[in-house]
Amino acid sequence: MTGDNLTRTDARQRAHDIRVHTIEVSLDVRDAPRADETTFGTRATLWFDATPGGETWVDFLGSTVDAVTVNGESKPVEWDGARIRIRDLAERNTVTIEARGVYSRSGEGLHRFVDPVDGAVYLYTQYEPADARRVYPCFEQPDLKARWRMRVAAPEGWRVLSNAAETGRQDLVGGSEVTFAETLPISSYITAVAAGPYHRVEAAWNGPDGPVDLGVLCRASLAPYLDAEEIIDITRRGLAYFGATFGLGYPWGKYDQIFVPEYNLGAMENPGLVTFTEAYVFRGAATAAQRQARANTILHEMAHMWFGDLVTMRWWDDLWLKESFADFMGSHASVATGLYPDAWVSFASRRKGWAYEQDQLPTTHPIVADIPDLQAAKLNFDGITYAKGASVLKQLVAYVGEEAFFAGAREYFAANVYGNTTLADLLEALEHASGRDLRAWSRAWLETTGMSDLSVERDGTGGVTVVQTDPRPHRVTIGRYAESEGVLRREGGVELDLVGARTPLPGDAAGLIIPNDDDRTYAKVRLDDDTTAALELSLSTIGDPLARSVAWAALWNAVRDGRLDVARYLAIVRVHAAAETHVGLLTDAVAHADYAIAHYAAPAQRDSLAAQWLETVWLSLHQARPGTDAQLVWARALAAAAAVDAGRAASLSRLLAGDGQLPDGLVLDADLRWSWLFALAATGEAGPAEIDAELLRDDTAKGRRSHRAARAAVPEAAVREAAWVAAWTDETLSNDELDATIAGVRAGGRRDLIAAFDGDYFSRIGEVWETRSIEIARRLVRGLFPATDDLAAATAWLAEHPGAPAALRRIVIEQRDVRERDLRVQSLRSSPAA
Repeated sequence: MTGDNLTRTDARQRAHDIRVHTIEVSLDVRDAPRADETTFGTRATLWFDATPGGETWVDFLGSTVDAVTVNGESKPVEWDGARIRIRDLAERNTVTIEARGVYSRSGEGLHRFVDPVDGAVYLYTQYEPADARRVYPCFEQPDLKARWRMRVAAPEGWRVLSNAAETGRQDLVGGSEVTFAETLPISSYITAVAAGPYHRVEAAWNGPDGPVDLGVLCRASLAPYLDAEEIIDITRRGLAYFGATFGLGYPWGKYDQIFVPEYNLGAMENPGLVTFTEAYVFRGAATAAQRQARANTILHEMAHMWFGDLVTMRWWDDLWLKESFADFMGSHASVATGLYPDAWVSFASRRKGWAYEQDQLPTTHPIVADIPDLQAAKLNFDGITYAKGASVLKQLVAYVGEEAFFAGAREYFAANVYGNTTLADLLEALEHASGRDLRAWSRAWLETTGMSDLSVERDGTGGVTVVQTDPRPHRVTIGRYAESEGVLRREGGVELDLVGARTPLPGDAAGLIIPNDDDRTYAKVRLDDDTTAALELSLSTIGDPLARSVAWAALWNAVRDGRLDVARYLAIVRVHAAAETHVGLLTDAVAHADYAIAHYAAPAQRDSLAAQWLETVWLSLHQARPGTDAQLVWARALAAAAAVDAGRAASLSRLLAGDGQLPDGLVLDADLRWSWLFALAATGEAGPAEIDAELLRDDTAKGRRSHRAARAAVPEAAVREAAWVAAWTDETLSNDELDATIAGVRAGGRRDLIAAFDGDYFSRIGEVWETRSIEIARRLVRGLFPATDDLAAATAWLAEHPGAPAALRRIVIEQRDVRERDLRVQSLRSSPAA
């Protein structure tokens, strides 16, 4: 096979054929500030062993390959655009390749960004799963680890960073070359470079093995908003906790964390240089839920220093070996370090909700997945690998005990340090530590798809049976509740081990029942009629936020499955969201209400429900306690509701103009202003003049993206058509600029303005997948899928393109299924029961 989509088969063969020792990389980005310069110089020297007389290849995606030297001898360049062929190998080999890489605008490889505030240029790298080859020639697979030496020539005055500490700096014409210490063995996808006039806050952590230098960095124009002290506190707590828990101190030297623009992910665990999205640098007010999410991400990436970096999966089939564990550890460590004792509440509401949705798609897959190639790997960073995997690990901890679980983790690290592993290696360590046979558990949870539904069935004589579909072993708590004077109180819980489809519930069967109310297992909870009716009246009175989270999730899943009427669900949200004291649960409930109206309400109901919801949001905003997180959540919810219904457009316009009275305590910061203005643009209540004027107030990177989205949202056919064409054809758009354009195209759910483009969508997706990077293509194919009532075109495209890339087909299949669910729920007259 040739081309850039490396297969598992080819990777295994290469890993069999060679053994890699060291890779030295030299990058020259001195011309990066020049707008007309699209490429950069890159040179890699690779030391590796092979069978004498054999051959292999080195991966590279770039502009040119200029020279190849093998063991001191110049060789002809044999490069097909993705692979550089290396022939006539010796037992020990030194291969040097000189090439030109291409600066990225898609967040893949070496991304270049120009800050509109001050014109400063910033560079950073992002590689997972296989984009290091866009920056330097390398062996791009996780099981070919190497010790890396980095050299970067950059403009004078720039800060330059990599995984290891800086060891020297040499003056050059037009800049200087920075050298870095050699790393310990790591995979190519977690090597990293960043360069530019980044603002840095320095600190240290005094660990048991000596001090560790800490750095927190962002663009200079964002420095006033960087709350570095909070980030450093989280970092120190996390490093202390993980080192003690895993039995191995932090192994990677320094610990820099850098917030970068136009980032495709939440964060990336490059050892010594962790990259984060700038969304975690809060330009305005931030709720406790936002700060908790950031802390969770910081701890998630830190857990990767052990799960993923120190010990790495052999191939992407076992991506869960790092991501599921890191997702679990983010919440676990948030609690264990005392940062956020209620972290599992947000996990139950948001992360598990993501998993439930992904697991009901026709493309669901086992946690231990079958990943035949890199395109499949790219799409497997999903709710199964992250959130379902973390949920299952939470169940495993309950099954074997926390002490045995972490003892097994310590054995796993000690046995496989700097190596590559598979599922069997981890199970062996956990079995040894716990004394339990985990093979059956693995088959039930890691190697299957889908989930169980948990419900209770009353026999009319006082007996209650817990019923599970798709039976698998659960250790679960069945919560018993009673309602008194409008308050739901927990009267106890029964712990059960479920194995089969039906398990009798011991004890008194009276009262209301919420299965899995401590969210211990991974299952969809089905509520009986009496419990649903009680929640309708008293949901917000349940004292335990984790149990409330399970209840909120059960109601939302009932809506998604057509078992709970949308209007009834919205009535529950209207009553209980305003009384919800956990800001994460409030945020999710409000978002679900918006989604329910847009996707699940019958068309004949949608306008009236949207108008009612807008009034609910407006009233809740004005009734919220001044300066609270709840007030901020409702202010943001107002933007989403007002983008669909113009009933409060005049009031919003006055508030933006400074003519109206803002609710006490509410700060109308730049981001909130843009969200309200986008709503006005989407309903035709603000035009280009108002949108352009707002850009003058906030001519920043975020402001320009918001401006682009708002201009594209104006509900005129010509405007939406121009935005549609630009999304597909304007290759100068960065990843974030493309997202802003797509948001404008889809604004307000105005199908009448874009329905004519449905056929154009299907005529373009094959070509865009072949000609654009997978990140850009993925955003286009997913973001612009037609929200039509007739899915015949999608079905026909799939039938006519059986040989289309599997990753492309997966997105189309998933989007068709999402729309099928919308239409199915819209057509149902739901029963009162959930």
